[in-house]
Amino acid sequence: MTLESFMKKAISPWMTEDGPENDIVLSTRIRLARNFQEEVFPVYASGSSLKRVNQFMQQTFENTSFEMYEQLMHIKMDQLSPISKRVLVEKHLISPYLMKAKEASSLISKNEQLSIMINEEDHLRIQLYFPGFQLSKGLEEAFRIDDWLEEKIDFAFDEHVGYLTSCPTNVGTGLRASVMLHLPALILTKQLNRMMPAINQLGFVVRGIYGEGSEALGNVFQVSNQITLGKTEEEIVLDLESVILKLMEAERKARQHLLNHSPIHVENKIYRAYGLLKHSRIMESAEAATLISHVRLGIDLGFIEDVSHHILNELIVLTQPGFLQHYAKKVLTADERDILRATFIRERLNLN
Repeated sequence: MTLESFMKKAISPWMTEDGPENDIVLSTRIRLARNFQEEVFPVYASGSSLKRVNQFMQQTFENTSFEMYEQLMHIKMDQLSPISKRVLVEKHLISPYLMKAKEASSLISKNEQLSIMINEEDHLRIQLYFPGFQLSKGLEEAFRIDDWLEEKIDFAFDEHVGYLTSCPTNVGTGLRASVMLHLPALILTKQLNRMMPAINQLGFVVRGIYGEGSEALGNVFQVSNQITLGKTEEEIVLDLESVILKLMEAERKARQHLLNHSPIHVENKIYRAYGLLKHSRIMESAEAATLISHVRLGIDLGFIEDVSHHILNELIVLTQPGFLQHYAKKVLTADERDILRATFIRERLNLN
């Protein structure tokens, strides 16, 4: 395994699989925050303490495998170029926070389904990805990974509180369960903003495609729990499943409403988007994301039959600034990125 193997394809191997409810749910993520019992937590730790954690994780787990999560590769952030770091963020293999953290690294499995971020806000951020809507399965797998790591690591844990973390919002289970949804009809019918306060009151948050502080590109939203203390992991996941099921139901009703009340307008929006993607010579990032979203909706509604979901998933990542510059092998201006983005989209759609 080499770093280049993670860079050469825009989508991870697991993203090529069709998961449950994949007309709306793009992916499921389970993330566990953990810290070493004997080391100061990263937000206050010295460089030598962080280095000990990093070295231990490299020496203990580099090139190891746990069942389907094979050949964990240890990647140090300070050895990567800014473009390479950005590509890993765009593929959701690391967080934006990890890019700038001290003595930071990541262990990534060959199938890119498991990544363990080291010295992020906590010593370890263990994250697992699954295609489609698979919260329960994701939690079961995360428990098994957690047990495997705990055979070698003494985690900071309190009998009354639970797992101890740098940020109080993660104390307890240390669990952040997230589901990535494509909700174009709720946006077109202006219903999502009305639903947000109720979702927040239930203890969940709706964010953009790259999590906290990120923009909701292409009508794609990440819904995750805010509460980690006072509930078991299973209860958190069941509550999130309930919210996601309601959002899926609302999205499907909104899609049917659009088809019943303005079918020609919906069809026009979809085919105009398809035409622009296939023929434009300049394409800004936000515009590309919106047009890709409309085409994906067209596939789900049966208007477009000659384009697969997988190509659109690939284009969402492939058209991000880091990937464009990685393929160009140089830093690009905004205009150069817009031209290259349009070229990639045309070529990829015409290959289909």
